[in-house]
Amino acid sequence: MEVRTFTVGPFLENSYLIRRDGSDRALFIDPGDEAPKLLGAIESLGLKLDGILLTHTHIDHVGAVAPVATATGAEVWVPEIEKPVLADINRFVPWPDLGPFENWDAEHTVAGGERLELAGFEIDVLFTPGHSPGHVTYSLADEGAVFSGDVLFKGSVGRTDLPGGNWGTLLESIRTLVDTLPEATTVHPGHMSITTLGEERATNPFLVELAR
Repeated sequence: MEVRTFTVGPFLENSYLIRRDGSDRALFIDPGDEAPKLLGAIESLGLKLDGILLTHTHIDHVGAVAPVATATGAEVWVPEIEKPVLADINRFVPWPDLGPFENWDAEHTVAGGERLELAGFEIDVLFTPGHSPGHVTYSLADEGAVFSGDVLFKGSVGRTDLPGGNWGTLLESIRTLVDTLPEATTVHPGHMSITTLGEERATNPFLVELAR
């Protein structure tokens, strides 16, 4: 798998363009901002975008969804609970100096438990709420990788002080990841740098409660 990371917008969010090595078909995960940069990468690589996958709908993760989907014709997969947020996005922007952003009526919803077959990948959808009510993580077992959105970071975890956030729920979501997936699994987070589940279990101070 080839993973290209684009850190975009004022919140330094990681948007991921992934494809099989040498393939001309790709996916974008969480295109959060700076649509011209993301579209330029697709064009320069000569790729066909097979889909846009969203871990959740906080504005820093979805700000470029509409322009990327419009330009490429790619359909969008969104957490089922949060589909209405994407469809009326400006209503949910917490700071008045951001936006305006374009709404998008997502073509597909996910709730956890699905297996998607897109761009040559088999992708398991894991329900991982706590940072947001409908948050999901995308697991590519064959590649030994997950795209964790804002659930788990290198040395940290997602905040729970936004609407719908809950620390206990987030902790159980992280427990699901570290207890069911191999320690060597690479974590591609929504912010900061990549890590592994094993490294976070061993060193992440926020995961102390998991060992109790």
